[in-house]
Amino acid sequence: MSPSICAEFRALPGETLADAALSTARALGATHADFRLERLATSAQRLRDARLESSIQSTDTGLAVRVVVDGTWGFAAGVDLTPEAARAVARQAVDVARICRPVNTEPIELAAEAAHGHRTWVSEYEIDPLEVPEATKVELLADWSARLLGHPGVAHVDAALLAVRENKFYADLNGTTTVQQRVRLQPNVVATAIETDSGRFETMDTLAPPVGRGWEYVTGTGWDWDAELAELPELLVEKLAAPSVEAGDYDLVIDPTNLWLTIHESIGHATELDRALGYEAAYAGTSFATPDKLGTLRYGSPIMNVIGDRTVPHGLATIGFDDEGVATQSWDIVRDGILVGYQLDRRIAARTGGQRSNGCAFADSPAHTPIQRMANVSLQPAPDGPSTEALIGDVERGIYIVGDKSWSIDMQRYNFQFTGQRFFAIRGGRLAGQVRDVAYQSTTTDFWGSMAAIGGPATYLLGGAFNCGKGQPGQVAAVSHGCPSALFRGIRVLNTLTEGGR
Repeated sequence: MSPSICAEFRALPGETLADAALSTARALGATHADFRLERLATSAQRLRDARLESSIQSTDTGLAVRVVVDGTWGFAAGVDLTPEAARAVARQAVDVARICRPVNTEPIELAAEAAHGHRTWVSEYEIDPLEVPEATKVELLADWSARLLGHPGVAHVDAALLAVRENKFYADLNGTTTVQQRVRLQPNVVATAIETDSGRFETMDTLAPPVGRGWEYVTGTGWDWDAELAELPELLVEKLAAPSVEAGDYDLVIDPTNLWLTIHESIGHATELDRALGYEAAYAGTSFATPDKLGTLRYGSPIMNVIGDRTVPHGLATIGFDDEGVATQSWDIVRDGILVGYQLDRRIAARTGGQRSNGCAFADSPAHTPIQRMANVSLQPAPDGPSTEALIGDVERGIYIVGDKSWSIDMQRYNFQFTGQRFFAIRGGRLAGQVRDVAYQSTTTDFWGSMAAIGGPATYLLGGAFNCGKGQPGQVAAVSHGCPSALFRGIRVLNTLTEGGR
């Protein structure tokens, strides 16, 4: 049976509240008005050494109205779900716009979007994780933890599971009304090994990415949990005993479990057009990839093709319609190594020549106004590309990097360094055991320009994160990034023990 909109949300009076808010905004002179009714349900469990530390169930419900009056934004939100309250929120949004009008130096224009009528969209999943009993979730995490703790080399295990069901009712004066539901799930297990004599320790995370799937993801569909949990203890013990890397230039084969984060920081954020134009600067900076470089900037090697996509199945940023009533889509960002596109909302699309928005407006709660947010930004595999093993076989002296960890990037999304979970020396085209204390450092264009080979579709994985931050007040969004394994030539590798503190 296909999933459907949850009963609790269907019972809320979305149409009635929207009619009250939008008619009030129109009567008060708004040239644009949109209304959102949201219900955000969250479940989170955390275990330490197979014992429950915390379990949280929460629901955030509210409504929001955004308007344009005299070319100026106004926004207000509330939690009282009555028509009278909806009208009051709309009046407040109009008041905010009029108060702000004297200091607004740039009249708001929105790119055109067709009216989509009444539409319903539900993400692709089988079992709603918010309907799974808390005891079942704790039992699963305890079982995973016990498996790892049964190995003599594992000293501690932290296990966590975060599940979210997001419901939105949207309506605007343009004639679009949408009802949407999406779920997402983030399981994570971290094992710790301790060297008895020295007290030195190492950790290793599971590699399973967060996904836009249901409970079936942790019970066998989409990831082989049994295989991962079985191999992790030996890999962790080997990591603890591994030699520290010798700093220098190496060829790198980077697994998609690591490369997704480099894409997020050096491509995803850099091609948010509000950031590239300087509208977003206080939270994580602007971007080197400014609009004057569109169509000419050599972002990477000619084999590099990157798309923005809000439609891919199980993507964390996948949705049917964004928070401005725009039907979501996919588009080119980098084609044949050249910068050819950006991520847009309706305001930024109009600001740059009147093109259509590509559906990147999102608010993380009913208390926040929509802002331009990241799509699922993904590096495309080579249709007939090699396996990961073949990429490794083409390296004489290098490192194979698996799993994400810490990162650092400058305020222009240009100079960066990334670490990882697991590092394997490559000698003569073969893996030669683990090394540790590895970080790779480069600039965005040098790094992607050094990409010499891209893996085929069989190496492709959709990674991602629940916690991408942006805006003031700060908002958090979930986003996925797909990529294959890839080979990079001559990348600077730092030893984090000897160089990380400089």
